[in-house]
Amino acid sequence: MEKENHELLSQSEWRFVDHSTVQLAFDAIQSFATDDTLCYSVGSHLAPPTLRAWVHEKTISLGIQDSKLPHIAEGIAYLQKEGYRVVVRNSGGLAVVLDKDVLNLSMILPDVERGIAIERGYEAMFALVKEMFAAETDRIEAKEIKHSYCPGSFDLSIDDKKFAGISQRRMAKGVAVQIYLGVAGNQQARSELIRTFYQISGSKEQTKYEYPEVDPNVMGTLSELLGEPLDINAVLIKVLQTIHTYAGKLTSSPLNAAELDRFPAYYERLIKRNEKVLENL
Repeated sequence: MEKENHELLSQSEWRFVDHSTVQLAFDAIQSFATDDTLCYSVGSHLAPPTLRAWVHEKTISLGIQDSKLPHIAEGIAYLQKEGYRVVVRNSGGLAVVLDKDVLNLSMILPDVERGIAIERGYEAMFALVKEMFAAETDRIEAKEIKHSYCPGSFDLSIDDKKFAGISQRRMAKGVAVQIYLGVAGNQQARSELIRTFYQISGSKEQTKYEYPEVDPNVMGTLSELLGEPLDINAVLIKVLQTIHTYAGKLTSSPLNAAELDRFPAYYERLIKRNEKVLENL
């Protein structure tokens, strides 16, 4: 496959932040606060464009729209009974499942004076994923898979089976393009979980918003769709090899002292937001 020539990927320096090791003390709310922190530092040109990898065990990441479901309290209780932590994220989209076999990538870029168009952010992430798996397939498409969970126009699929979804977060002159990649595991069970969540939460009673009627048959994992066993580490290697071809320089580093100082304010903001959204349930 011919290499994608995407200008947002071609940076003089890329920084990689690795949060892919599952740690129970580091939850998804902290991940979203980390991306906000990076939006500030990258958007303020205090840090180079950054690619962050993150993994969380048994977490359901809800969109704000999900919190409007008529029986959301019952739906959350069901998810918690199934052993999942429930959080409300600050980027777009609807409910998604995170677990040890789902790799999340955040691509944080500085917004330019006239702004990075939303489509360009999505296209950059799409280009990265296509290049990562160019040796295995040329059949990765970006289009809405209607009956998937969290459907969107930049769902990534192979043979009409979705394995990834992309969202964006914009703040502090930075843009975070976030993707979840279903690397392995039981995608049928994940889909059934979200389908049941919507049924219990009364999605058909809510007429102001549209929620998906999840069909497990339209979703899959990269391991299934490519016909080869993959794990998080194998995909991370592909991430680093690919982004290195676009970077003048590739560095790997944790959050710096200034970012660690700024992180608590963003974390507290997200905690309060979750409490506000869920307080009346």
